[in-house]
Amino acid sequence: MKKLTYSLLVLAAAVFAVGCKGKKEAAQPKGETEVVVPCSGSEYFTTAKVFRANSIGESSDQVASKKKALSNARAELAASISTTVKAVTDNYLNSREMNNREEVEERYEQLNREVVEQQLTGVRTICEKLMRTEQGTYKTYMALELSAADLVSAYNEKLSKDERLKIDYDYEKFKETFDKEMDKMGKGN
Repeated sequence: MKKLTYSLLVLAAAVFAVGCKGKKEAAQPKGETEVVVPCSGSEYFTTAKVFRANSIGESSDQVASKKKALSNARAELAASISTTVKAVTDNYLNSREMNNREEVEERYEQLNREVVEQQLTGVRTICEKLMRTEQGTYKTYMALELSAADLVSAYNEKLSKDERLKIDYDYEKFKETFDKEMDKMGKGN
């Protein structure tokens, strides 16, 4: 009886040990090394509440390295915002009945450019790392974010002041459409 109990314990331990080994992450492919990039990863993705972008700048000059990283991240952020707002505008306009649709689309596109330019001054740096490479150059890693609520407020302000658009503009409908698009972006990452 003792031998049977002991054998069952050994067998259970062996099965448990094999089961635990099966849950380990797969080994890295031969000849490959994982690269960890500062200021990047899931915590730096766009969410339903904020737009985020990250970038790298490299130069033999420390200041130029930072300027490159900032410029690249701002460009990426602007592109992301423009794409999202274009989708919001298209969905919003499709849900509204407007007689002068073509003119309205042009006005929204113009306002989009103005608001993005204006709002990029309000971006916040959420991560910045400066590295010196083996070659003696500087590398700046940077991540930026912009509040989606601030962006909607800026749009509301601009749209409310445009006499031609104000007639057909419904803030609550626009915000609802915007929030749906942001939710999609937040879940897509």
